[in-house]
Amino acid sequence: MNDKETRALHRAEAWREELRKSKTAKERTSTPRVKMPELDPAYRITCNEEVNSGLTVEMAMTEATRCLDCPDPQCIHGCPVGIEIPTFIKYVEKGDFKAAARTIKATSALPAVCGRVCPQEKQCESRCIYHAKMNKPAVAIGYLERFVADTERENGTAETPETAPANGKKIAVVGSGPAGLAFAGDMAKLGYDVTVYEALHEIGGVLKYGIPEFRLPNHIVDVEIEGLRKMGVKFETNCIIGKTISYDDLHEMGVKGIFVASGAGLPRFMNIPGENLNGVMSSNEFLTRVNLMGATHKEDDTPVLRGDNVAVIGGGNTAMDSVRTARRMGASNVMLVYRRSEEEMPARLEEVGHAKEEGVHFMTLHNPVEYKGDEKGHVRTMLVQRMELGEPDASGRRSPVPVEGAIEEIPVDLVIVSVGVSPNPLIPHAIPQLEVSRRGTIVVDEESMRSSLPDLYAGGDIVRGGATVILAMGDGRRAAAHMHEALSQTEA
Repeated sequence: MNDKETRALHRAEAWREELRKSKTAKERTSTPRVKMPELDPAYRITCNEEVNSGLTVEMAMTEATRCLDCPDPQCIHGCPVGIEIPTFIKYVEKGDFKAAARTIKATSALPAVCGRVCPQEKQCESRCIYHAKMNKPAVAIGYLERFVADTERENGTAETPETAPANGKKIAVVGSGPAGLAFAGDMAKLGYDVTVYEALHEIGGVLKYGIPEFRLPNHIVDVEIEGLRKMGVKFETNCIIGKTISYDDLHEMGVKGIFVASGAGLPRFMNIPGENLNGVMSSNEFLTRVNLMGATHKEDDTPVLRGDNVAVIGGGNTAMDSVRTARRMGASNVMLVYRRSEEEMPARLEEVGHAKEEGVHFMTLHNPVEYKGDEKGHVRTMLVQRMELGEPDASGRRSPVPVEGAIEEIPVDLVIVSVGVSPNPLIPHAIPQLEVSRRGTIVVDEESMRSSLPDLYAGGDIVRGGATVILAMGDGRRAAAHMHEALSQTEA
């Protein structure tokens, strides 16, 4: 045990004794939910430093006492990867952070990532008894997961999960995003020889190119990936399955099972006049240039468009990442243009709040209908249609309808379109016998994640067409369990 870990343990023990003396059942339910420390908005828009600063030992242990250890913990059912949430939280309350980390890592390959970017308010925390039955703020499960992962990393005490003896069976994973990494981790634990193939030059997929460092620092992702390497997972970058290596090549290499997690990196546009003007770009391109290709670093040569009057079209997490990135790149007037009301926004509430604190102007119930450019072909204004909410659509959200005659022209010099993505078509095109939906997604059995080809499974955005990190990870875990079952039966 190193000095840093010893000091942390002593601090935890002292705090645990204080909590033991003071916390009755009534006091647990009356303790307010912890507030995450964060950087001042005026400072954070000048840099890419992580906004949320993490919990202290005392804050984490106090928050952990709020958990009532329900006899039928619904929070577990709300977690797509099935973390034993009350168990790890009780370990935090006791100050046994090693055991807490061990509990989380039994089912999650990326705890430090999930603790930062998962929409806990829609998943585990939405099922918490405080939220579901008592009309109180849920236990801060995400904050506690992040605390456990960060404590383990910062103390240098990270443990590598146990793996079964090597069985010699080769498994190929296409794509190194959350679905691929979760699948690879579970298959490595089961003793398989796993290789992850990534088309880009860095491992991490959307965790690297899609999420800014002020929300998910790259070094956090790298530590999680290193943990998989220690489990025996191998990584190949700059390798495009379907081009560099074919489906048949994988079989010739002795691969027994393939998991496709190639994502949904094809941006969608709105097909309105002016979208081909210079200065109108997808959020995929904008964030990739900044997050993965170092466009903001003076020493790198990657170009990226900048603007002073920036409009981001959309209301999801990617749109929030884009407006907040634009602010950090010097734009003084950043507008989020969304056709529904703020209540219908799919983005995380925390991200919405951070964007507002950072000076983003929300133009809800507005929708662009045309972009106009100058004589050089660069966008200069956009026409926006004011909207109002009508009847609910298939998703249950009220559909936006135009207000007749309510069109406004607004100056812009950069427009970032963030209205959704489509699946990467490379794998479906490279394997013509693979069943694909009309949307271009790979068709799978929803329980097993198995495709029309018996040795090929798929999950994440290539199946869902766009989803959260944690849902993609859940797909990866489910596919691993069923592939292992199928391969074990074949062997028998």
